[in-house]
Amino acid sequence: MRRLESKAMATRVRSYSKINLGLAIGPARADGFHGLTTLYQTLDLHDLVTVSARRATKTRLVLTTSHPRVPTDGRNTAWKMVERCLERLGMAAEVEISIEKNLPVQGGMGAGSANAAAALIGLERELGVALSGAARLELAAEVGSDVPLFLLGGTVLGLGRGEQVVPLPDLPRTVCLVAVPNVGVSTPQAFRDWDALRQGSGIRDQGSGATSGVGDELTTRAKPDRLMELSLAYASLYAEPGTSGIVRSLNPEKKQGSSDNVQRGVSNGLAENTLLSLVRTGVENDFEQVVFPAYPSLRETRRLLMGTDSEAPALYAALSGSGSALFGLYRSEADARAAQQRIQSAATQAGVRTFLTETLPRAAYWERMFAG
Repeated sequence: MRRLESKAMATRVRSYSKINLGLAIGPARADGFHGLTTLYQTLDLHDLVTVSARRATKTRLVLTTSHPRVPTDGRNTAWKMVERCLERLGMAAEVEISIEKNLPVQGGMGAGSANAAAALIGLERELGVALSGAARLELAAEVGSDVPLFLLGGTVLGLGRGEQVVPLPDLPRTVCLVAVPNVGVSTPQAFRDWDALRQGSGIRDQGSGATSGVGDELTTRAKPDRLMELSLAYASLYAEPGTSGIVRSLNPEKKQGSSDNVQRGVSNGLAENTLLSLVRTGVENDFEQVVFPAYPSLRETRRLLMGTDSEAPALYAALSGSGSALFGLYRSEADARAAQQRIQSAATQAGVRTFLTETLPRAAYWERMFAG
């Protein structure tokens, strides 16, 4: 435990979101969880978590939120995080947590997990103490599989059930469009459908509980060594000519107008080449194989985000986690806005909300964490 500077006023923390650039699902483990390999990326989209705390003789927690579907008791991940942190610190406190929701609830963007990490950061600043880095990550993993990534930020490799996190070299800041349909996807059901797919027994149709046959192609693709394949693909992105080739291809000595424009061009070039390198490795989200057949409208959303037949296609588009949120990554804001217009104009996309944002590298993640 280390001592921090104590704050007299409430602490406001930006609770950022994430997408999964890729996700590979392994077989179910003895503990009931599935092994995963995933590439997380934090986004600038965020909730606001306000924490006020003072030491007391007995712990008392009060949690409020702007969203009616978010629990305000011990079921809330932020509540769990604060309660368990105080236990580990061996102290009692009166804590008030307020969560201003801007992110979709259960949308595959890690909103609840990010709230938990933000509550921990706010609590530590309020009380002037903090757990060690290892203890924080251990606690975060207990609270939820996605929580540890929000104690790192940026581009992060997730292993185990996603809770074992390894910081990777950051993806350059990239324009992102997030699409949030008005349907919810059950993650436990998605895992059950994945298990059924692996066993060759079919995919559940939404709402009916029935199964439909699947082709041999999908079944044979769901191999146990998929985790190792994707892990190696992610690692190779930074170990093989991809990175050095990107740098060489940029030709930084070439003059292209103002220094700001040159820097923007370098960033855009890095982003495009890095993402294209990822696509060439075969990065994908395994959940798409079971979620898209159950929710065809989500497949259509991805198609519109990708815009392959348009003049401004995405660099990459995919489902985030088990959904229902999807995202596209683009060369420019203009390309992202064109995708936004495609979705808003499509009759099949009624009720789909879109959010224009950008990826958030690790340094910026921490520099902008506190909202004043």
